[in-house]
Formats: sequence, C-alpha cells, structure tokens
Amino acid sequence: MAITKAAPRGPDSDEPVGRAPEQPAPKRSAENPAAPVEPVAPVAAPDAVADPGESKSPLILTLLLLGLVLLQGPIRGALSVPVMQSWMTVFVAVLVQALPFLVLGVLLSAAIAVFVPASFFARALPSRPALAVPVAGMAGAMLPGCECASVPVAGALVRRGVTPAAALAFLLSAPAINPIVLTATAVAFPRNPEMVLGRFVASLLVSCVMGWLWQRLGRTDWLRTPESSHYEGPSKGAAFWNSVRHDVMHAGGFLVVGAMAAATLKAVAPASWLRTAAENPLVAILALAVLAVLLSICSEADAFVAASLTQFSLTAKLTFLVVGPMIDLKLFAMQTGTFGRGFALRFAPATFALAIAGAVLTGAVLL
Repeated sequence: MAITKAAPRGPDSDEPVGRAPEQPAPKRSAENPAAPVEPVAPVAAPDAVADPGESKSPLILTLLLLGLVLLQGPIRGALSVPVMQSWMTVFVAVLVQALPFLVLGVLLSAAIAVFVPASFFARALPSRPALAVPVAGMAGAMLPGCECASVPVAGALVRRGVTPAAALAFLLSAPAINPIVLTATAVAFPRNPEMVLGRFVASLLVSCVMGWLWQRLGRTDWLRTPESSHYEGPSKGAAFWNSVRHDVMHAGGFLVVGAMAAATLKAVAPASWLRTAAENPLVAILALAVLAVLLSICSEADAFVAASLTQFSLTAKLTFLVVGPMIDLKLFAMQTGTFGRGFALRFAPATFALAIAGAVLTGAVLL
C-alpha cells in the first residue's frame, strides 16, 4: 500500500495528467511499459541525430580554416615553386576566361528551356534534318559566346526536341564563327586577313559535316538527353532560376576539372617540343592540334596565342584555331557531363580528326 500511495502523491504524477495532450509519452514510458511510446520514440530520435549532423559542418569548416592558418607557411612555400606558379596562372586564366561565357550559356539554356515553346524550333528549322544542320550551323554566328556557352545551349536544344544533328552542328560552329571570335582573329592577324575567312569556312564546314555524319551514323542510345526535372517550379521565373542554379553547379564542376587538367599539362610540357615540331609541316599541324586540345583556351583568346607561335605555318595555326573551339579538355569534360560518356568517347575523336582535315583542306585552298 505504501508503494501505491507514493506514486500518486508525487508531483510528476499530477502534471502528466494535466499535460496529457502535450507530452504524454516521455513521462509514462518508464512507469508503464505497455504505454504507446514506440510511435513517439522515432519522432524524437531523428531530431537528436539531425542536430549533431548540422553542427558538424561549421566545425569542419572551422577546423579547415584553422589548418590553413597554421600551415600557411608550408603552403606559401609550395605555391612559390615556379611549376606551381605556372599551374596556378593557367588554371585561373582558363576559369576567368571561360566562366563568364559559361554563365551566359547557362542563362541562354534556361531561357530556351523555360520560355521558348517547342513549336518555335519546328518553325525556325527546316523539317528535313539534312537542311536543318547547315541552318543550325549558320545560327552559331549569332551567339557571341565561346565553347563553354555552346554546350549547355546545345543541351537545351536537344531537350526541346531539336534533332541532335542540328544541335551538334550549332555546338561546334557557335564558338568558332561568332562575331567576337572573328573580330579577335582579324585583330590578331592584321597582315593575314585570309585567316578570318579560313577560320569561318573551315569551322562551318566541319560543323555541318559532323552534323550530317551524326544524322546518318549516330544512334539514340549513344546520346543521353540531359535531364529536365530541375526546371520544375511553381512559376516560369522559379523554374528559370532552378535551371540556372543546377546548370552552373553541374557544368561548372566539369569546367574546373578540365581547367585543372589543362593547367597540369601546360606546366609540365617542355617548351623545346614546339621548336622541334615546327620544323616538319605535318608534325607542326598535328602538334598544334594536340596543343589546342591540351591548352583549352577560350575561343575569344586563342587567336592571339596562335599568332604568337611565329615559328609555325599559317595552316598549322589555322588547325589550332579550328580544333580548339570544337574539342579540348574542358569541352570533353563538359560534353561528358551533359550528353554522357558514351557520346563524348565517340564524338570527340571524330571531331578531332575531321577538324584537322577541314583545316588542312581549307588552308591549302585559301592560305
């Protein structure tokens, strides 16, 4: 009896009765095992687990910053090495050149996907793919951007129902024949105005031929259509910014990877290779084609780099200008992220070989 009287006289036993709607389970669980505490326990557990998880992120960031402060001496010493300085210079230069045009491409991609109706492309492009390819290639001259901008725009065109052959022709032509690039080429080669015409003709030719080849030989399972779920939103404005945020993070990550690879190869490649390669015309063409892939220079700036290679012929320089905007390290990484690895592994080698052939053929006729 003493035991049964002590339990109701406690203050805890009175309060749970009056507060039954607020916290019944935590007070009764120890006294009555049969009480329905099991459904309540999982509700409290996630909160207990989530709080430490959320508090770990600031802790990790604080420790990382503290480590950088403590190790700033060794870090400065490592970055002061000439190789690292060259690496950082190329890496930052590629990002600074490419990032604004990547953002431009992302904005255009989101605008096409959200605001432009699918019926517009059916009216703008010819119904026959064979005719749509050159029209899309010529449309590349209308976009003042570089290769970083053309990849997300081409992905948006594919999502909106444009035939992949036409979208790929636009992807290849836009970075090489737009007004900004042609103007930069004219400024870089003031004594060789034929370089502007040669770049325009060769780039447009290669773009159309690659589009026609894809139309005839390409397979649908080789090309992964970019996802469009991130365009969903309560309004078109919300869908637009959802698309921008997604594509900036997605394409920007691959851009960083490509810039890191280009900087690494630029820092370790001996300069004597260029002098040796320039002595043989065939080797010079192949060397500048490979160099264009490795350097991954933005198409708005590559003409000035080509003009500085005075030991090479105009045909070799034209090859550099045609290959670079169509396939390089960062482009391969971005194409892999947008259209899939299977597509990039097939599209990149074919584009590389055809770009060399188109540049050599155009150079033999115009230069």
